[in-house]
Amino acid sequence: MTTSWHRIRYPLLALGMVALLAAMWAGLLRLGWGLPMLRPTLPIAHGPLMVSGFLGTLISLERAVALGRRWTYVPPLLTGLGALVLIAGLPGTIGPLLITFGSLGLVAVFAVIVRRQPALYTMTMEIGAIAWLVGNGLWLAGRPLYSVVLWWAGFLVLTIAGERLELSRLLHLSRWSQIAFLVIVGVFLAGLVVAIPALAVGMRLAGAGMVALALWLLRHDIARRTVRQTGLTRFIAVSLLAGYVWLGIGGLLGLFFGEVVAGPRYDAVLHSIFLGFVFSMIFGHAPIIFPAVLGTKVAFRSAFYVHLALLHLSLLLRIAGDLASWVPGRQWGGLLNVVALLLFLANMARGMRSPASKA
Repeated sequence: MTTSWHRIRYPLLALGMVALLAAMWAGLLRLGWGLPMLRPTLPIAHGPLMVSGFLGTLISLERAVALGRRWTYVPPLLTGLGALVLIAGLPGTIGPLLITFGSLGLVAVFAVIVRRQPALYTMTMEIGAIAWLVGNGLWLAGRPLYSVVLWWAGFLVLTIAGERLELSRLLHLSRWSQIAFLVIVGVFLAGLVVAIPALAVGMRLAGAGMVALALWLLRHDIARRTVRQTGLTRFIAVSLLAGYVWLGIGGLLGLFFGEVVAGPRYDAVLHSIFLGFVFSMIFGHAPIIFPAVLGTKVAFRSAFYVHLALLHLSLLLRIAGDLASWVPGRQWGGLLNVVALLLFLANMARGMRSPASKA
């Protein structure tokens, strides 16, 4: 691949960042903060922009850089353009269609990866990409977001689980541990499928799968050992272990509440997973992912713990507000969630041009 073509990763990453910023703005609007509306359709685009516009583009771009083939850059291009369409508020299905084709492209990318290296962890990530495609297909077909979002969660949960399973090979997992992983993933996937005709049953089944997966990861992830080290290695481990706790909390809430389609309980379930689990994973992996994508080093700084702690403390405030019907707690928790994400971006930018901390 030529160097000039490889440079497309910069504008593609920029598209993902624009989607992230727009998603945060939309999230604050949904929480009732009096910000300019910009587009009447922006608040409802919060979830699609965060999951597909930002996370989907980032994951697709990471895989494209790793494979180094020109065609693999098409999926993040499609999802990034789809996000721009959603931000612009263009009518019709153009945005969902672009994002759906982007997710189909990621399925093709993982098919290449699985063919090159057939293993449980690569197949798990391929199934995650398929879950994203199914969710996008349901969204494109006009299904309400509350019936789609569980498939989007499946995309992220299984992608992350596959990545962690890959690293857990260093611990030489027993056959029974691998069988347990397969059973847990099967329960989780069964929940996604059952949720289409019976949301309450499917949510509880998927919730049970997430609780079991969180416990499996807490037991088998190499982070249990690396947390005893120092510097970036410890920070990554702390981020991962905290994220697994939130995955378990999200699963427990889903198991307890069952069918939630809107309101504070819906907010609590989704943000335990998407913020507490997924973004804790992003915070931990970003010092590795950003250098791989951008070709530049990110120096670890002890200040990274600030955005990590703020994310979890503000999410606790938000969830408490949700469960206690305490609107100010929910609103301020959501605002501080955004501050934590912005601080994360600022710390990453600073880490790219600053010497490392020994903390």
